[in-house]
Amino acid sequence: MIMGRIIAIANQKGGVGKTTTSINLSASLAAKKKKVLLIDTDPQGNTTSGFGIDKNDLDNTIYELILGECTIRDCIIKTVVPNVSVIPSNVNLAAAEIELIGVDKKEYILKSEVDYIKDDYDYIIIDCPPSLNMLTINAMTTADSVIVPIQCEYYALEGLSQLIHTVNLVKERLNPQLDMEGVVFTMYDSRTNLSMQVVENVKNNLNQHIYKTLIPRNIRLAEAPSFGMPINMYDPKSAGAEAYMQLADEVIKGKKK
Repeated sequence: MIMGRIIAIANQKGGVGKTTTSINLSASLAAKKKKVLLIDTDPQGNTTSGFGIDKNDLDNTIYELILGECTIRDCIIKTVVPNVSVIPSNVNLAAAEIELIGVDKKEYILKSEVDYIKDDYDYIIIDCPPSLNMLTINAMTTADSVIVPIQCEYYALEGLSQLIHTVNLVKERLNPQLDMEGVVFTMYDSRTNLSMQVVENVKNNLNQHIYKTLIPRNIRLAEAPSFGMPINMYDPKSAGAEAYMQLADEVIKGKKK
């Protein structure tokens, strides 16, 4: 097992289960005795609040880190759940894009910080914003691989080729080590033909690794963040919790370079 495997969870479409996957994959890896750091690079800060952190009452977030106003160790919150630490985010981060105009090597700001601490963790999960902006590029220059959550809906493939193109560009120009780790289906509803058709369609049209685990449409999964808990703490017996534990197994077994 190499130390500090860094995975970006990315899809420029909103509402596809990126944050849900970031929170619950992190918590599930932690439940399997892996040491996890979760980095929230989305100005909405939903990953931060999904772990019960008050995102509006923070001195040091990823925003201060990117602007060089604090060190990476200053902004790591360790008191979340066992084995999970979080680098939080809030709405301030929305201004980072503008403030980085003209900054030298701005694509590598996050990477140069994460390099200091990556050997302290088994997994570093980066929740990307729902756009292909400088924050997403920073996540991809930092990461070893990208997991793409895809919602089981009619337009699932739309925008995916653009994302894969971005991953390939980053690989070509900024981070030769970057891999597409795979695609994970979210909001799967076994009662609808549409969900099954989407899965088949993506399998037939996409030359990518696709995780066997299908994340179900699940009320408990949707409720958990409002209680500031990952699903495996909020309702460990729910279908959503079981699915994310299976996904964690697949990720652990996945790439052993």
